Amino acid sequence: MAYLLDADVFIRAKNDHYSFDTVPGFWDWLHNANARGDVFSIQRVRDELLAGDDELAEWARDRQDEFFLTPDAPTLAALGNVSAWANQEERFTDAAVNTFLASADYFVVGQAMTRGFVVVTHEVPAPQSRTSVKLPDACTAMGVAYMSPFRMLRDENAVFVLS
Repeated sequence: MAYLLDADVFIRAKNDHYSFDTVPGFWDWLHNANARGDVFSIQRVRDELLAGDDELAEWARDRQDEFFLTPDAPTLAALGNVSAWANQEERFTDAAVNTFLASADYFVVGQAMTRGFVVVTHEVPAPQSRTSVKLPDACTAMGVAYMSPFRMLRDENAVFVLS
């Protein structure tokens, strides 16, 4: 199974669960999982990470196309389906749709659709929300599986050993 990580996975890992100084094994695991062809993200997520001036931006700067995928022609075509869904969902405000279509989440869904990736995010569904298009809701609508990073790590038997 291959996974596509949302920006919040990296940001919350750095800030909360797996900081670079206390759990470097998490970051090593991401690197190794990517080398095996199991874990990726997208260029738009990288752009978000590079906007910071911290270790995470430095980490993202050191990884380019091998980790952060650029949209290919099938992905760009799939984005039309994602856009059509968001625009046809009467529950969302125009502002919610516009925000979603300008976000990395929009591209995450399109990339996952065309490559068969499971989306990894800390976001939770909000099917009643009118003011925000949540990544899990978009995934469900487009037939894309999603899960939390903790579930991904458990499913992949990731182990971080103290030295």
